[in-house]
Amino acid sequence: MIASSDGSKAEKDHPDNLSLAGDGFDTVIKAKEAVDAVPSCRNKVSCADILAMATRDVIALAGGPSYEVELGRLDGLSSTAGSVDGKLPQPFFNLNQLNSLFAANGLTQKNMIALSAAHTIGFSHCSKFANRIHNFSRETAVDPALNQGYAAQLRGMCPKNVDTRIAIDMDPKTPRKFDNVYFLNLKKGKGLFSSDQVLFHDPRSKPTVNTWANDSHAFKRAFIAAITKLGRVGVKTGKNGNIRRNCAAFN
Repeated sequence: MIASSDGSKAEKDHPDNLSLAGDGFDTVIKAKEAVDAVPSCRNKVSCADILAMATRDVIALAGGPSYEVELGRLDGLSSTAGSVDGKLPQPFFNLNQLNSLFAANGLTQKNMIALSAAHTIGFSHCSKFANRIHNFSRETAVDPALNQGYAAQLRGMCPKNVDTRIAIDMDPKTPRKFDNVYFLNLKKGKGLFSSDQVLFHDPRSKPTVNTWANDSHAFKRAFIAAITKLGRVGVKTGKNGNIRRNCAAFN
């Protein structure tokens, strides 16, 4: 949430975070201003808690499950672009790399697969998957794990040397709906990232993909469990945080 200053580059300006929509940050800032406009509520609700609740609300508004958000987080006291390195899953990760990163945050493989399905909404810039459609290997330009028709569609939307700001829907079928179509897409070779498609191709994760492709309710229950656990990662309390007056700046 912190904006970069002349002296330091904040987390939000790390390359991995540049695709985060400005509207999302603005929504949290506006919600914080609305809460603090009530005298009895001023300086009592953190930007971190508002962000967690906004996440739940946008999932529910997009047709996904609603759930109780655990509250009581404080806002962080530092934000540097360098602190992001190695903390986020990359689009080229295999199952071992995904499991390792999530396990470091107390999350299981099942949690990771459920959270990966957040790719049922949102978008990606072409640069994040260009290697899969233009120069996958010496033998083949296109990743053979990609559905051929989908690959041709992606090549049309993301030709070589395309404007890096061009964004593509993560879910080609129901991009504005939070649903289990993400898993149905994986079964058809329509996972946009290698890290998506590997969930179906690796025999260790494939059964979970198949289960949730067939059972929307089971997926939604698993997603609630996983995002609740994710909401406990790195929580700031006591002297490790405070409640910001302005979400984009330290007090």
